[in-house]
Amino acid sequence: MLITRLAIPDHPSGEWPFTLPAVRALSDGITLTAPVTFLVGENGSGKSTIIEAIADACGVNSEGGKAGTRYASTGPATALGEILDVDFTVAGLRLTRGPRLKRRVFFLRAETLVNLGRAVSGLPGYWERHLDEQSHGEGFLTVLERMVTGPGIYLMDEPEAALSFHSCLRLVGLMDQVVREGGQIICATHSPILTGLPGAHILELGDDGIHATEWDKLQVVDHWRRFLVKPDFYLRYVLGESPGA
Repeated sequence: MLITRLAIPDHPSGEWPFTLPAVRALSDGITLTAPVTFLVGENGSGKSTIIEAIADACGVNSEGGKAGTRYASTGPATALGEILDVDFTVAGLRLTRGPRLKRRVFFLRAETLVNLGRAVSGLPGYWERHLDEQSHGEGFLTVLERMVTGPGIYLMDEPEAALSFHSCLRLVGLMDQVVREGGQIICATHSPILTGLPGAHILELGDDGIHATEWDKLQVVDHWRRFLVKPDFYLRYVLGESPGA
């Protein structure tokens, strides 16, 4: 393990993002118990906010990128990132605070990956082929397979955004390989495929804060299972009536 605990010792009440139940739950601290941690929850539950704050604590731009580069040093820290306490192991500290060229932290943020690609594609230490020359999904896999490898801290915010079913399975295999190589992953996701990784620590974010759960008890898994069996049960609530009905 490279990161073992997340906590906020104190925070201004009534100010966003400290109004989010999941962020308030960090006042009591959250212990990370496995090399892969998934943050799962509805839009607006605080998944991305927490991932971005961890990136700040690791010395990575909350817009995405890797530690120890000029690109990663630009931009102010997030409100949560300024006060978040991240407990690193000795190995984790070496990877985040050691010599610049030996730092091994990478943050893939789906929302800003195209901008990152335009800034760093072809530069030493990144990927050679420009992302504009590939499909959206191919570009994501290019970045993941080049940057997420070996001992390191890998932060991901909805990496499944551009991936097909089979590409998500490839990412699961990549995550498993990283674990066997001594790396650690913290990933915000909506994907039942990714969260199916055996041995992963799953944290569900909601109105009750943050609680550890199992894959088959996730709300998103239950909804997908029900939808695939009977989509009309869900669609009748969002589709308008046909003309003349």
